[in-house]
Amino acid sequence: MGYVDSLLARNERIVLITRQHWSALVVPVLIDVVLFVLISAVALSLSGVARALGLVVVLPVAHLIIRLLNWLNVQYIVTTRRVLEIHGVINKRVSDSSLEKVNDVVLEQSILGRFLNYGTVAIITGSDIGVNYFKHIAHPVHFKIEMLNQKEEFATVDTHSTQAKSVLAKEPVSSGEIPDLIVELDELRKKGIITEDEFVAKKAELLGRL
Repeated sequence: MGYVDSLLARNERIVLITRQHWSALVVPVLIDVVLFVLISAVALSLSGVARALGLVVVLPVAHLIIRLLNWLNVQYIVTTRRVLEIHGVINKRVSDSSLEKVNDVVLEQSILGRFLNYGTVAIITGSDIGVNYFKHIAHPVHFKIEMLNQKEEFATVDTHSTQAKSVLAKEPVSSGEIPDLIVELDELRKKGIITEDEFVAKKAELLGRL
C-alpha cells in the first residue's frame, strides 16, 4: 500500500492526482544550470589546491536533485470525499478540505497558462482555513471540474444514505402500508442505495407483521 492509499478512509477512493506543472521548474532549473556552468568554468581556470575548491560545483547539482524530488512529491488529489494536498519527500505534510465544506472554486489562468495548461485553483471552504491555493498546477480545468463533480456526487450519496436510514427505520402504522414500504425498499435496492441483505432482512420483518 502506498502512502496516499494509507490516507484513505473506508469506501473512499482516488479520482484524480495532479501536481505542479513542469513549467514551474523552468526558471529554478535554469538558475542551477547557470551556476553549474559558472562554477565549472572557474574551477577549470584554477590549478592545484585552488582547483579542489571547485568541488563546490556539486552544490547546484545537489540543489537541482532536491528541487526535482520536492516537485515529484507535491501532489494535489481529488477523492470521492475530499481534496488533498501532500508535500514532502521523507517528512510529509498533508492538508485536506472536505467536499461538503467546499463553498466555491476559483480558477485563474494567464494566456500562457491556458496555452500550456496550468493555473491556480483557489478552494473556498467553510472551515477555519478559509481558502486553499493550489498554485501553478497542471490541468487546472480538469481538476476543478472533477472536484465539483465529486462534490455533487458526495451530496447525492449523503442524501441517499439519509433516505435509506429513514426507510429502514420506518415502522408501518397499519398492515396496509406494508406493501408500499416493500416497494420503496425494492426501489432503493435496485438503485444500489441499500444492499441486498438489508432489503431481505427488512422485507422479512415487514412480512412477519402481516
